[in-house]
Amino acid sequence: MRERNAKFHSKQHRQQISRRAQRVDAVGFFNLLTGPELLKVTEAHLPEHRERLYPPTVALSMFMRQALDADGSCQKAVNGWAAQRRAEGLSVQSVRTGAYCKARERLPVPMVTGLTQAVGELISARAKAGWRWRGRHVKLVDGTGISMPDTPENQACYPQPSSQAAGVGFPLARVVGVICLATGAVIDAAIGPQAGKGNSELGLLRTLGAAFSPGDVMLADALYCNYFLVATMLAAGVDVLFEQNGARHTDFRRGVSLGARDHLVRWTKSKTRPEWMSAEQYAEFPDALTVREVMVDGQILVTTLLNPRQVRKNALDRLYAQRWNVELDLRNIKTTLGVDVLRCLTPRMVEKELWVHLLAYNLIRLLMAQAALDASVHPRQLSFKHTVQLWTEWTTHRVDLGADPDTLFRLIAQLTVGNRPGRIEPRARKRRPKPYPWLKMPRAEAREQVRRYGHL
Repeated sequence: MRERNAKFHSKQHRQQISRRAQRVDAVGFFNLLTGPELLKVTEAHLPEHRERLYPPTVALSMFMRQALDADGSCQKAVNGWAAQRRAEGLSVQSVRTGAYCKARERLPVPMVTGLTQAVGELISARAKAGWRWRGRHVKLVDGTGISMPDTPENQACYPQPSSQAAGVGFPLARVVGVICLATGAVIDAAIGPQAGKGNSELGLLRTLGAAFSPGDVMLADALYCNYFLVATMLAAGVDVLFEQNGARHTDFRRGVSLGARDHLVRWTKSKTRPEWMSAEQYAEFPDALTVREVMVDGQILVTTLLNPRQVRKNALDRLYAQRWNVELDLRNIKTTLGVDVLRCLTPRMVEKELWVHLLAYNLIRLLMAQAALDASVHPRQLSFKHTVQLWTEWTTHRVDLGADPDTLFRLIAQLTVGNRPGRIEPRARKRRPKPYPWLKMPRAEAREQVRRYGHL
């Protein structure tokens, strides 16, 4: 009897979620989360709540819509929700943002992180064998910095760089992400202050071990070419491919030669234990590792793919060239979705805002993966920004995705990105900024000077 009641309540809860999802059809995203494969995950992460104007389904969907909107203000989100309610014949009492902001605050961070990770794992796991590298999952790793409003709470958790004077800088956080090479989906991410013990990119990556599975390949730049990271990945059954760290000398006259500028070499464990590592952890690491070093076009690569017959050096070079995709993915997240500068005023909301953006990003990647599957193309050939624009218009005009999904996927696959191998661009801006001086004192002091002496 208990089991029958449990099944009944579970079915009732799912029907309730589906009804709520349909009520946010113009917001759109929650319909993706209540599909057959993600309904159980969504159900598991939704918190207990009372019926309100902004239940978790609505609040999360509106929050994700903000992540895609050029005007990501709460007022814009509330205005859109009011317009939708009126179009559906429901009452609209107010367009004040207070109730919506409180609903966003009630959203549990573990709910958003759990959904993001679940969607990322689903997309990566369902990637076609032809999208993978030799049938293996390759996971890109890289870090970046994000800024946020200058509030005392944010400064306490994410201090501004020490080179900036007090009151004139902005809190700065460091983010490290693990991204699927085949689909561009974010598997997992970690956020921390931009400085301090354990908050380096390597330190944050150490918290993301669950993002890797035996048989994976980690692809990253020279910063990650670290003895202890390589040893950790090998112990987990994960191969690595990095560019050689500039602090390490490479001598192809040593080791076991595998060909021209290609050899196996023995790395020994540093006698100095890192500060972040306990003596017990240090003792567990092997005293030496065997890695493969190759030089291609003047670039030295380090890998644990040791067999030259199975993986030739040119294949390693082509694979490492795909590391550039992580730079494009971070650009999509930071520039297209506006994560470069977050809006929230407290550390908890900053973390939540970041994860909501990553969830929205993964759901766009889910649409792209399905479109690529239907069109028999690689997801990396499709435009992320085009998909965002098309999905935004689709949901704004309340086109029913369930009634005609093929049209949306066909339109997403129509535009492909240019194939520009070896493209080089200067890291410089041509358009000059406006000739205003830099603010070199707290804004309150600057305002007081203007009151006293006028604009100088």
